[in-house]
Amino acid sequence: MGGEGSMMAANNSLKNNRSMLSKRKGKSLGLIAKSNYKTEYNLPKAKPEDIKRLRDKLQQEQRLSRIKSIILFLVIFIILIVILIFLNN
Repeated sequence: MGGEGSMMAANNSLKNNRSMLSKRKGKSLGLIAKSNYKTEYNLPKAKPEDIKRLRDKLQQEQRLSRIKSIILFLVIFIILIVILIFLNN
């Protein structure tokens, strides 16, 4: 029957991968430290008026982005309608 050589190669590949996996478990990447040390940051406390100003600014940006998306969609939609009307005549 055909395919016996390919099955043997697949079995050998699996066996080799399994043996390499057991060798790898003891090693670490070296660049990554395995410690429980947590970096502490000294961030300034935000004032309520700063938070409100930031929230208002983000809402305004989101509103403008939404308006731009709607306008772009409408322009493309109108162009497609005009093209379809032109092609049907």
